[in-house]
Amino acid sequence: MIDWNDAFDNSGHVPGSERLAGLWAERAGEFRAGVLAKGRAELDLAYGPAPRNRLDLFRPEGDPAGLVMFVHGGYWHKLDKSFWSHLAAGPLAEGWAVAMPSYTLAPRARIADITREIGEAVGFAAGRVSGPLRLIGHSAGGHLVSRMICDDSPLPDAVAARLARVVSLSGVHDLRPLLGIAMNDTLRLDKAEAAAESPVLHARRGEVPVTFWVGAGERPEFLRQNRLIAEAWQGPGVNDVYEPGQNHFTVLEGLGRPDSPLIRELLR
Repeated sequence: MIDWNDAFDNSGHVPGSERLAGLWAERAGEFRAGVLAKGRAELDLAYGPAPRNRLDLFRPEGDPAGLVMFVHGGYWHKLDKSFWSHLAAGPLAEGWAVAMPSYTLAPRARIADITREIGEAVGFAAGRVSGPLRLIGHSAGGHLVSRMICDDSPLPDAVAARLARVVSLSGVHDLRPLLGIAMNDTLRLDKAEAAAESPVLHARRGEVPVTFWVGAGERPEFLRQNRLIAEAWQGPGVNDVYEPGQNHFTVLEGLGRPDSPLIRELLR
């Protein structure tokens, strides 16, 4: 019998993970200070009415090639945009603007509510930067960017038409296993919502290119989730990648490096 609590326990299987949030916050704060000093950052822009409906927008030197949005993880109930600013370095170096939203966390919001908020964030940011849109999200954020290209996406047609690529990093695409774990005391998923919010149970909207990317050293459940959605959505423009030597947290680091395979995939 599968122990689903253990299956989704990334922190418990990565030594030193308890120190990561502090390290991320420090690096992100230093990065924001540097970009602000150059006049290329707009912080805490309101994209909706809720207190956490805020995003940061970082601009490259010169006119941007388009917009990348990064949606953070934390199992829909932890963290915010302030931990990840340094990951904008990769797309910025390649000439892309980068938006990073926060969103209302569970249990204050249900996952369906968070999906709608991310749709609002994408639409708002798209109105501030012209050109193509590329979405990337990690873990719960990987789920949320995948939801933007489901057949019931909250994105307006005009915004969806600008999507050039979506990359889901270590995403959770079948939420039904979460129903029986301790974390669901916070998420409050029921059977209907778990099914409705599972990308694997939806069709892909249109033919937006999408890559499902996971670290080859991650928990078996995350490898399974990656295979599951790639098989469910198989077709032109759908790819799955299992990056050697990476765990659930190190797989993020490539986003901050312009020469990384992850950046090349996101921007190709």
